[in-house]
Amino acid sequence: MSRTEGRSSSRGQSPARVAGWLRGRALSLAETVTTPLLPDDYLDLVNPLRAGARLRGRVLDVRKETADSASLLIRPGRDWLGHTPGQYVRLGIDVEGVRLWRAYSVTSLAAPPDGDDRGRPGPAPFTITVKAMADGVVSNHLVHRTQPGAIVQLDQPCGDFVLSDPLPAKALFLTAGSGVTPVMGMLRNHGHALRDAVVVHSAPTRDEVIFGRELRRMAADGRIRLLERHTDAQGLLTADDLLALVPDLDERETWACGPTGLLDTAAGLWESRGAADRLHTERFRPTVLTTGEGGTVSFTRSGVNAEAPGNTPLLEVGEEAGVLMPSGCRMGICYGCVTPLRQGSVRDLRDGSVVTAVPGDDVLVQTCVSAAAGACELDR
Repeated sequence: MSRTEGRSSSRGQSPARVAGWLRGRALSLAETVTTPLLPDDYLDLVNPLRAGARLRGRVLDVRKETADSASLLIRPGRDWLGHTPGQYVRLGIDVEGVRLWRAYSVTSLAAPPDGDDRGRPGPAPFTITVKAMADGVVSNHLVHRTQPGAIVQLDQPCGDFVLSDPLPAKALFLTAGSGVTPVMGMLRNHGHALRDAVVVHSAPTRDEVIFGRELRRMAADGRIRLLERHTDAQGLLTADDLLALVPDLDERETWACGPTGLLDTAAGLWESRGAADRLHTERFRPTVLTTGEGGTVSFTRSGVNAEAPGNTPLLEVGEEAGVLMPSGCRMGICYGCVTPLRQGSVRDLRDGSVVTAVPGDDVLVQTCVSAAAGACELDR
């Protein structure tokens, strides 16, 4: 087509269509100028929380709860849908070139997704509360090194560890350590409406009770009956202890969250008393990933496993193994090859950054520019 034909093709069109055509041409030009990055990559730098972008959040504040725990106040992107008290959000953060994802309970008041607490458009900030674990790379980074202004990756809230509707006449909350975080979300939102709520919480010492002051204030106001167990002095909670502390536990709808030992004790006790259907649990998920150069790649839907060197794109590994792999530019530009990483680690061949996933994460990766950084599973 000649230049004259190109100009005349817009004659007789509506202003809206002409404007759309011009925007499309401008976007195409921008993509050419900014290659290998896309215009969206530059918009992310200017307004990472905009509608239509990958969901992110900006840390507004980090508030200490105990010596080794903190609450992070996060303003989410415009596409945040809001949470139900008790749910968790998966959060991704880059630590020394590795993007790591972990799940944390939302501990703040629920708010409508279309306006913040000051009447401004956009979602209201929310909080997560994190306890730094001894070997926890992400938890220590969030509690001790994250500063206001940091950008984190987000998924929409999920989880079914939530209060029943209607609310139970009698409720029991059994928690230990940071297991109190989803329960605090429930109490902050619905504590005033619970007619009979007992909270049994275990922590090594009184000073290590996360939300200790707030829980004790709730108890003083008559909103809950709080039973603290300080395990350094009193030992771990047993089934007999629970029966002594809450003799009517069979009558209570119970939500329990905490370490495996506590939840196993609760499950055995409720099962033995024929009340297993009244016990709702949220279990911590251990995360152990080993990164390296190359590894076994499992293509879960195809049922194919292949050994992959650390310098070969996963797209090529899949194709050579006979797996039907989507592709486009094969240069990391078009995103036509994006595939969910079920679990494991992959390395971006462009900059060496490592992305990890644990079961349930389903982190999207570009297979044409990503290589195995250890064993990994792809949804292909």
